[in-house]
Amino acid sequence: MRPRPPSTGRPAPVKPRGHAPAPGRLASHRRIERGPGIALPFRLLAGVAVIALGVGVLLVANGGLGKVASVVGSSFSGLVADLTRTPAPSAADLAVADPPSLDPPDEPYTNQTTVDLTGTVPSAIVGQAKTRIRIYLSIGNGNPGVDIEVPVGTSQHFLVPGLTLSKGTNTFTATIIGPSDLESDASASVTYVLDTTKPKITISAPKANAIVNGKSVQVVGVTQARSTLSLRNQTTNSTVAGAADAKGAFSIAVPIGTGSNKVQVTATDPAGNVNTATVTVLRGSGQLAANVSASFYQVKVSKLPESVRLSVIVTDPDGRALSGASVTFTLAVPGVPAIASSALTTSSTGRASFTTTIPKGATAGQCSITAIVHTTDFGDTTDRTVITIQR
Repeated sequence: MRPRPPSTGRPAPVKPRGHAPAPGRLASHRRIERGPGIALPFRLLAGVAVIALGVGVLLVANGGLGKVASVVGSSFSGLVADLTRTPAPSAADLAVADPPSLDPPDEPYTNQTTVDLTGTVPSAIVGQAKTRIRIYLSIGNGNPGVDIEVPVGTSQHFLVPGLTLSKGTNTFTATIIGPSDLESDASASVTYVLDTTKPKITISAPKANAIVNGKSVQVVGVTQARSTLSLRNQTTNSTVAGAADAKGAFSIAVPIGTGSNKVQVTATDPAGNVNTATVTVLRGSGQLAANVSASFYQVKVSKLPESVRLSVIVTDPDGRALSGASVTFTLAVPGVPAIASSALTTSSTGRASFTTTIPKGATAGQCSITAIVHTTDFGDTTDRTVITIQR
């Protein structure tokens, strides 16, 4: 037996009995614990099945049992495919590619009105559909504008032929345009200069018809910078090549021959334009020179006496006419005493003249004429010629 608890002097509590709920009053109840429920896709699937079943009933009523199976199967498989297909991500825009590169020209100057542009594209975009190369062109100091677009091919290397140039500076750049019209940075620029003007040639030395004592003449002048030069002595057919410097200056020696030499200077500028100029020079002897002449060189004995005019032209070592030179003429005539002039002086043209007579009594033979020249600065010289006395 259990021991009784000690008395507190209070009566023990009486447990009330339960009573049925009064009519019209609901009994209290626990809240229903619901599970997570049917997933939304399967609820949609069930809905479609119900609709399909209803449609099937109608078709059965009209004798279309086969159609019911087809419709239900098609609807079910289509819904399953839609619900279970892994959604493909939308094609992300291609990342903007690195810029292409353009090949610089060996010589930017040209006289051609079109140019072929070449370059390379990044390997990652080779063969990509709808990817293009966009070429920009700026003329002079103008802003760049789109000149042409070409598709990216199956090679990294590309060629854009026949691009039209404008006179002056033409600057090209290129970009890559992706399928979504995203554009890369621009390439480094390349420049072409359209120049169709012939190079001007100015010859400062020698002066026209200058007399040069030596085997060559130094032709000095100026033309367009970096032009190539060809100097041809049209008298001797000798040719010398050269070039103008960065400022267009040139100095080139050309061989010359005795007498007159016509030298043609041909300049070809970097763009390929050609121009010519000529200068004529005389080669001197490098010595004091005299050239004697007579008014005739033959006479018959029967025509004597006959007046004759003797002349001499004197030039200095540079080939220039020498004035103030002293000249004496002598004639050794067969059959008569020799004839001599007094001392004469050359004029500003270097000429001195003497008129005398071959007397009657001279016999057939050679009449020798001598001009004796004396100068203070260049020494002495002589020159001779003959007159034939015929029977």
